[in-house]
Amino acid sequence: MRLWSIHPKYLDRVGLVALWRESLLAQKVLQGETKGYRNHPQLDRFKKHQQPQNCIAGYLTEIWRESRRRGYNFNRRKIATGASTKKIPITQGQLKHEFNLLCERLKMRDPERYQQLFSAHNIDPHPIFTVVGGDVEKWERT
Repeated sequence: MRLWSIHPKYLDRVGLVALWRESLLAQKVLQGETKGYRNHPQLDRFKKHQQPQNCIAGYLTEIWRESRRRGYNFNRRKIATGASTKKIPITQGQLKHEFNLLCERLKMRDPERYQQLFSAHNIDPHPIFTVVGGDVEKWERT
């Protein structure tokens, strides 16, 4: 499971579709509707939020918005109702790590998109995150 902290605009088609599916699974986990993935480290930051289910709904909503910008037809009704305005902190090191990870994947999967992203200097986070100082997050598998 990869719940990207970077903005979904950076993902290629394959990445965006995978993020949608994995985020829907995360939503089910946070709603207590699954037996698996309950202890996945990437879910910890959502679980620590005051309103985890509203937070993942906000996360999914931005993915849905990106899909609409690209002309895709993700089903908005799959997103639970509710939203949270309280952001989750994410470290600058984590954001950079994820961006580099995406670039490595795109080298093989989508070289044209890789070339577009490779020279990016300012990396935007997903809107539910606020960037703080620090290295790669402790929950990240490196």
